[in-house]
Amino acid sequence: MTTTPTTRPAKRGRPGYDLESLLAVAVKLFNERGYDGTSMEDLSRKLGITKSAIYHHVPSKEELLRLSVNRALDGLFAIVTELDTVDGRALERLEHLVRGSVAVLVERLPFVTLLLRVRGNTKVERDALARRREFDHIVTSLVSEAIADGDLRSDIDPATAARLLFGMVNSLIEWYRPRGGIGAEVLADSVAAMAFDGLRVRES
Repeated sequence: MTTTPTTRPAKRGRPGYDLESLLAVAVKLFNERGYDGTSMEDLSRKLGITKSAIYHHVPSKEELLRLSVNRALDGLFAIVTELDTVDGRALERLEHLVRGSVAVLVERLPFVTLLLRVRGNTKVERDALARRREFDHIVTSLVSEAIADGDLRSDIDPATAARLLFGMVNSLIEWYRPRGGIGAEVLADSVAAMAFDGLRVRES
């Protein structure tokens, strides 16, 4: 009588990390400690892997920062590319951009949070700030068009209105938490109502 050898369970090693999971941990540490205050040693300890294992995915800490802030910026500019498909006047395109930006913030909250905290201390940060300024100019242009169309108040400077509008959107990073029960669509509705009911020209 032959016996079937028992199969030993495979040993469970330390879990591996792909680039996506590595970015998730890196952006969390950058937000908690600041980019300058986070070392590759800090990352390796948090991940439970060696620094050489991190370098298998990225060449430097700065590359982790670049990938992280671009995750937010690419999401925002993806909404910009949709504007040509939005029917209606500039006001409709502006509202689409606001709502889409809220959705990006909710979906990519840690990355947007990091983007809004960069200060230009490195080339990666300066490049990110340049793209943010480009985005701000797009918002300002839409506000100017909507004012020219007679849909928004003309007594507020377009650049100021754009900054106030997206200042409200950006402030969501300070208090919004996905587990709070409010979803991206409801949040976007609230932002749009607060913003456009205050800016829109009312019929007399």
